[in-house]
Parts: sequence; C-alpha cells; structure tokens
Amino acid sequence: MSSTSPLSAGPPQETASGTVLIRSAADVSDLVNSGTARGRHAKMIVIIALGGIFLDAYDLSSLAYGLPDITKQFGLSSIAAGLVTASISVGSLVGALLGGWLVDRIGRYRVFMANMLFFVVTALVCAVAQDAWTLTLARFVMGIGVGMDIPVAIAFLAEFSRLRGKGSKGSRTAAWSPAWYAATSGCYLVIMLLYFLLPDAQLGWLWRFTVGFGAVPALIVLLLRRRYMNESPTWAADQGDLESAARILRESYGLDARVADGVPAKAPRPPRPGLASYARLFSPPYRARTIQSVTVGVAETFGYNAVAFGLPIIIATLMTQGPLTTIASSFTLNLVFALTGGLLGIRWAATRGAWPMMTLGFAIQLVAIAVLGLIGEPSGTAVVMGILMLGAFMFAQGFGPGAHIMSYASLGFPTSMRGVSIGFNQAVLRLGSTLTLFFFPVLSSGLGTDLYWVILIAPVLGLIALLVKRWEPVGFDADAEERARLDAETAGG
Repeated sequence: MSSTSPLSAGPPQETASGTVLIRSAADVSDLVNSGTARGRHAKMIVIIALGGIFLDAYDLSSLAYGLPDITKQFGLSSIAAGLVTASISVGSLVGALLGGWLVDRIGRYRVFMANMLFFVVTALVCAVAQDAWTLTLARFVMGIGVGMDIPVAIAFLAEFSRLRGKGSKGSRTAAWSPAWYAATSGCYLVIMLLYFLLPDAQLGWLWRFTVGFGAVPALIVLLLRRRYMNESPTWAADQGDLESAARILRESYGLDARVADGVPAKAPRPPRPGLASYARLFSPPYRARTIQSVTVGVAETFGYNAVAFGLPIIIATLMTQGPLTTIASSFTLNLVFALTGGLLGIRWAATRGAWPMMTLGFAIQLVAIAVLGLIGEPSGTAVVMGILMLGAFMFAQGFGPGAHIMSYASLGFPTSMRGVSIGFNQAVLRLGSTLTLFFFPVLSSGLGTDLYWVILIAPVLGLIALLVKRWEPVGFDADAEERARLDAETAGG
C-alpha cells in the first residue's frame, strides 16, 4: 500500500442517495473484500482471467500426446525431445519473472491485454514448423506468454473477489485448478476427435492440428478481454489514483462510487517497483510465506508434470497400452478425476481452507504413487488398478496441491507486491517444471517403472513443507496487515 495514501478510519461512507464516498485506498480494498461491490462485469473479468489459465494449460498440454510423432518426424534423440518439451517451460520461467514485475509496475490490465498475442501467433507457428529448432523457439516464445499470464490472471482473481464467503478470494484462486483441467481435458478431446477424423496416413500430423487449434480460444478470449476487462480497482487505488478506482467500481461493479470532497483524486504516484522489489519477498513477515509457497509449489509442479503431463507416456509405455486406450484414459483421468477434484477444491476452499486440503492431497498422492511403484509393470487386472491410482493422484491434485498453490503464492501478500510474489513463485516452479519435462523422457526410458519411486519425492517434500509451518492464507487480509504495519511505522516515526 502506498505510504502517500491515508489509512482508512472506518468503512466507506454512503450518502442518502446511495453514493459511496471513497477517501483512501483502504476504502476501495474494503469495498471489494466485504462483497459490497458486486457486478456482472466483475464476474466476467473473473471468467476471462480463468480463460487465460485455460489457454496456459492447453498450450502446455498440447504436445504431450504428439511427442513420439515429433521425435520420429524430426529424428530427435531423447535429449533433443526433452529440449522441445521443456522449451515452453523455460519461456514461462522468463515470462513469470518479467510478468510478475510488470503486473505491479504498469498494472494488471495492460499486461493482460498484451500477452494474448503470444498465444495466437506462436500456436500457428508451432503448427507449421518444419524443423525442431523452429518448433522449440516458438514453444519458448509461447512460454513467455504463459509465464506472463499466470501472475496477472491470479492477481485479477484475488482482486475482484471478496475476502470470505461465496465467491471469495480463496475459492476463486482455487478455481484456476478446474480451469486448468478443463483445458487439459479439452486438449485430449481435440486429440481424440482428430484421431477419428484424420486418415491413418495423416495421424503423424495430429499434433500440428492440436497445437494450432490453440489459436482459436486465444482469439475468443482476446475479443472478450477487449470488451469487458478493466484495471484492478485496488491496484489503481494503491497507485494513488482514487478517481480511476472509483470509475472502475462504477463500470465493473455498478456501484455509485465517488471520491469524497476534499480528498485528492490523484495522489502522488508511489515509486514504481524495480526488479529489486523481489528482495522484499525475503523480508519479514513475507520470508517464511515465500519459502513455504515455493517449496509446496515445487513439490506440486514436480508431481504434476511427471504424472499429468506424462500420462500418455506412462499409459502407453509403462502400462503398454495402445494409442486409443492411451488417449481415452488420459482424457478420462483429466475430466473425471482431476476436474472433479478441482471443482470440489473451489467448494471446500472457503469452508476448510487451503492447508488441510493441501495436506490431505499430498497424503493421497503419496499412497497412490507408492502403490504404482509396488505394482510395477502391470498386466491383466493390475492395469485397471494402476489407472485407478493415477486417477487418485489426479483427484488429489485437483482439490489439494493443484488448487491451492496459487492461494499460498498470492493471498499472503498485499496488492503492492502480489505480482512479484506470484511471478517469483511461478519462476521457481517453471525451473522445476523445465527440469522435470527435460528429464522425464530420459528417465522414463531408462528407469521404467522405477520412475515412480523418484516421483514419490514430490508428495513427501510437500508434506514436510506443510507440517513444518501451518500457515493458512484463505481468509487472510494481507492489505490490512500492510496498512497496520505502515500505521505503526508512521506512529513510531
């Protein structure tokens, strides 16, 4: 919160005509957090933000099934195949750091509008790539867009939602999980439809159509963004621009908000954060939250990428199943298990919180992976048991680690640093994701079913990080905490 903005002395005042008078950035935050500010456009902004998450997941998943065909068409070694797979994750690492900083520096709206072009252009370039280097470079640039989109999308979900109850920040940040699995399910649905539509001789091109199709929803989201998107009112107020914050409350929420007489509509803008703002993540009281959010995030992303992204390889290679069974099983696991878990994660976030759901999710994943390791290479009915264990892993991912890593990365940090907190978290996660995606093809071919014992590290690490410190981000008002700290510093100074 800008130190130039006065601290709120109470709730925003409402006149006899129903006009809400804004006197400080705290008033804007209180209006949003209390749920007083509601509106159709605000809900559309949340839906569009989830549309960005949908595109991120689709683009990350679109090469999962086609990797063997890409390897064959371009004559790739396992290391070269790992480079193609991991390139999007490397790009997203860069994009997360850059996007997280820009989101806090120039605002949510500008970054949100700009990064859609990454998705449209790069999806088409990937679809027509004639060599592995073009494909790798296009996936890298696509990854920059993915990395930039996550911090801004999660910031919007948090800053256009109330603090508690239905439609709370915890529920809506958890909603990124079912949006993700809806996208991965949609990706496999596209693959399945194309599998039946394409002649057998053209099935090697299936991956091109799947990747290229990603440009279609990107264009739809881009058009919707132009119509409905608006800047975050809490970010505008945090920049000292109460007039813009009041305008956004009127346009997006239908709330008759006006700056009170005698209050500057535009206070001096606080210093724009530089890249050094990342260092603030490791100052009290944010250091412990940063370390914990990154640790559980690394555990989540390692397990997710190894199991969820690797589903086609696990089912086709480790379980020795055919193409149609592989596609159908991957689609079912994402739709029935992961998406269902994600929807329950939204419902449970407000009532049960993030910590219990994360802990339970990691515990179920530990059991599922251990059973897969004990089964080894299945045959007969053991194949069904193996797929059910994959389903249990995905279900737990949906309501537990997958739903709430964003809660840990965003809700414990105020508006003034929410972008860098998510960006830093995502950058570290993308580094882990890059290593996972690069080494997974190598490890799966070298270790066989012993790979499960390596994956087991993920839930163990997640449980340790959660049990060391029980920190609950859902329902926590980080902006109020920052205002109290600034008030204490002002009184003491």
